[in-house]
Amino acid sequence: MAQGILPFKYETEKKTTGMTALAGLPVYLDLARIMGLSKSIERHLNVRNGGQGWTEVCYVPNTIGHSKKDPVYRYLAKREVLDEQQTLPGIDIQIKLPFPTMDIDNRKYKVFGMVTNMDWEGEKLIHWLHERCGKSEEAHAVMKDDLAGGKLPSGDFGENATWWPACALHADRWVMILALNLNAIMRKLAIGVSWVSKRMKAIRFSFINLPGRVVTGSRSLIIRLTKNNPAMELLINTRDKIAMLQPVPTG
Repeated sequence: MAQGILPFKYETEKKTTGMTALAGLPVYLDLARIMGLSKSIERHLNVRNGGQGWTEVCYVPNTIGHSKKDPVYRYLAKREVLDEQQTLPGIDIQIKLPFPTMDIDNRKYKVFGMVTNMDWEGEKLIHWLHERCGKSEEAHAVMKDDLAGGKLPSGDFGENATWWPACALHADRWVMILALNLNAIMRKLAIGVSWVSKRMKAIRFSFINLPGRVVTGSRSLIIRLTKNNPAMELLINTRDKIAMLQPVPTG
């Protein structure tokens, strides 16, 4: 009998050796399927080539240019390509943005300036600035510590923009943010009310990192947990709740 959306099911395993430690993770695939997450990623996840750039500007203000003892500051300029937003027919009003922009070769860029007295390399400085928190310290802590947002997957600045981007205008391109939202939906709509306030560490140890054995055969996939494992009922009930969710078109 089917237990969820995808064709795999949980069973009891008599042996306790040779098991995987991620038996709870496939339940997230049910949730991603019902949400149409793969189609949404295909539609929106487009990494832009050459979309961001920075340079250090040689500039000395008059106020601090009179003595060798004056403080030394560095000035960095950064730009990022903005996706053009379509306008309604017959409306030629220029959209006002809450930040400075510039047009180069028929493309609009967001421009941003930094002033610092630190001697770090420019790209390191920019990454450090992006990591600073505003009023969402707790949410940022979850993204950086629980979901590996603080460990970028590549040494290339453009590729890392897909993992932890610099601009909040392109939230639909955040791979790590997708994981954050997927976990929030899983806690609130699938696992249960008692899990809503739990951090990723608790979910990882109590729900995802479960000992199990993966068995394939007869065109079926079975994940077997140890006998009398208390997580068996939780996993099956979670899959039942996900199966009852109403699929919606992805935007």
